[in-house]
Amino acid sequence: MLTLPRFKAAAVQAAPVYLDTDATVEKVCALIEEAAGNGASLVAFPEVFVAGYPYWNWIMTPIEGSPWFEKLCRCAIEVPGPEIRRIAAAAQACGVHVVIGVNERAAHGVATIYNTLVTIGPDGKLLGRHRKLVPTWAEKLTWANGDGSSLRVHDTAIGKLGALACGENTNTLARFALLAQGELVHVASYISLPVAPADYDMAEAIKVRAAAHSFEGKVFTIVSCSTISEEIVEAMAATHPHTRDLLRRSNSAFSGVLGPDGRVIGEPLIDREGIVYADIDLARCIQPRQMHDIIGHYNRFDVFDLRVNRRSQQPAQFLDDDALRDEFPEAPAVPHPTSTEV
Repeated sequence: MLTLPRFKAAAVQAAPVYLDTDATVEKVCALIEEAAGNGASLVAFPEVFVAGYPYWNWIMTPIEGSPWFEKLCRCAIEVPGPEIRRIAAAAQACGVHVVIGVNERAAHGVATIYNTLVTIGPDGKLLGRHRKLVPTWAEKLTWANGDGSSLRVHDTAIGKLGALACGENTNTLARFALLAQGELVHVASYISLPVAPADYDMAEAIKVRAAAHSFEGKVFTIVSCSTISEEIVEAMAATHPHTRDLLRRSNSAFSGVLGPDGRVIGEPLIDREGIVYADIDLARCIQPRQMHDIIGHYNRFDVFDLRVNRRSQQPAQFLDDDALRDEFPEAPAVPHPTSTEV
């Protein structure tokens, strides 16, 4: 007989300690402990929470923002690495699943960084690393493109878990790729973006995107969005004072949980820091699919054919000469890239 998990999810809405990796990781561990103490089995954190979003891309010229880019590169982390191990230890100590956004520095590139989501199991094991496929608009000044190798759903004790970062949640094919793997729990991580056009309601836009995925896929979506602290406002306003009011604009952050009918469960958080909790019963994903199961009977796979390239993209492939290695045995071997590297 089919049984599906029930659990409590927690969506964190908070600001990082801006561009301070160690202090932000400490804050992450404290928030994991708080959420677990309130019964959460899944704790979702915002986009690039470790350790901040490149707001300068939106309010400065590329030349003005260049010193800030260097600061971000210096505080970016490797995955896996010591910071992830600290967060994983907190997840293991509390017995919770964690999805968190980080600025990831490429292991062989000091100025190549990715907008990355890291998924950690309750045993502290790294389940996956997803690099944002396409940085959005001004973000292209900061992050490199990810690849399809991380478009994966993780089979966990709380159900099949997937995640996308911010604007990726408008990418219909990326979302379908997760649904096609049986996703039932979706984490959508965001940042507060008050620098959007004047007629753009960021909080409402986040809710609409989450509702679309939940309703179309008949899944639960946990939305975690960052906030903008006064520390961030003043850091940007130090050289661009006119941005103070812009960065304090309201309705810029939305965090909450949406059910498979597309409706918000309980009360979401708008703008202010806190943690949203919701009880999730994955059995609620069954009945709505009788009408629309877009990865099953409500589709025409003889008409539509989606192919997803999940091969890992590498800057180079090194084809070693075995005879040369025999002659110089002290030379280190270069491992061949694999599509499952995390």
